[in-house]
Amino acid sequence: MDKLQAMQLFVRVVESGSYTAAADQMEISRALASKLVQGLEDQLGVRLLHRTTRKLSLTEAGENYYQRVSDILSELSLAEAQAAELQAEPRGRLRVAAPMSFAIHHLGPAVAEFQQRHPRIELELNLNDRQVDLVDEGFDLAIRIARLADSSLVARRITPCRLVLVASPAYLARHAPLVEPEQLSQHNFLSYTLTPRNEIFLAREHERRTIPVAGGLRVNNGDVIAQAAAAGLGICLSPTFLAWKLLKNGDLVRVLPGWEIPDIAVNAVYPAGRAVPAKTRSLIDFLVERFGPEPYWDR
Repeated sequence: MDKLQAMQLFVRVVESGSYTAAADQMEISRALASKLVQGLEDQLGVRLLHRTTRKLSLTEAGENYYQRVSDILSELSLAEAQAAELQAEPRGRLRVAAPMSFAIHHLGPAVAEFQQRHPRIELELNLNDRQVDLVDEGFDLAIRIARLADSSLVARRITPCRLVLVASPAYLARHAPLVEPEQLSQHNFLSYTLTPRNEIFLAREHERRTIPVAGGLRVNNGDVIAQAAAAGLGICLSPTFLAWKLLKNGDLVRVLPGWEIPDIAVNAVYPAGRAVPAKTRSLIDFLVERFGPEPYWDR
C-alpha cells in the first residue's frame, strides 16, 4: 500500500463525504479508494470511519487522525512548492569551496557581478587549496583545478588551465642557458606541496619527457611560489591564471617555451545523483560565460 496516497485519499473522503467523489479527484476507481482506506485502518489497527448506506462519519480516532494528517499534507504541499520555487528561481545560501589563488585573482572580481545578477543568492566562499568533502562538509559546489577521478562527483569544465615553466630574468642570467628539459634537474625548483610528485612532464610534437626536479622551497600556495620565482629564487611551474601579470610585466619569463606541459582544467564539481538547484546552476553558468574556452589571462 502507498501510505501517502492512502492518507491523501482519506483526507479527500472526509472532505468530500464520499468515496466516489474522492476517487474521481484522485483519478482512481471507487473500489481502489475503499481498499486504500481499509488498508490504512488495518495498518493503524483502528476504525477511522463509520460507514452507513447514507453517509460517512469520523470515529473519535478518525477525527484525531484527520486533523494530524491534514496538517502533515499541508506542510508537505508547502515544502514541495518551496522546493519548486528554489529550483526555478536562484535564491538561498550557496556554499562554494575554491582554491585560494584562483579565487583571489579571478573569483573575487566576478562575485560582484554575479550577485548583482542574483541578489537573492547568499554566497559563501571558502578558500582552501585542499580538496574538501562536499557532502560531509556541507558544500553545494567546489571549484577544482586538477584531473578529476572521484566518480561520485559531476564535473563541468569552466575554462582551460595552462601550465608554464617560469623564472625571473635575473635568475636565468646567473645560470647557463637552459635549452634541454634534462637541465631542469640542475636548478632550484620551487614546488607546490599539494603536488605529489617531484617530477615534470613535458611534451613537444611526438616527444615526451619526465624530468625529476628538486629544490629548497615547497609551499602550499601558488602565489607565494610565483613571487619567490619573480624574486629570483628559482624555477617554478605556474598556471597562467596566476602568472599572467608577472609575465606581462617581465618579472617572469617562460622557460623552455618550445615544450608544453599537459593542460588541466578549472572545473565546477558537485555531488552526483541529485537535481542541481537553480542557485548552483546559475553560478556554474555564470563562470562558464565569464571565463570560457579562451580566458582573458591567456589572450
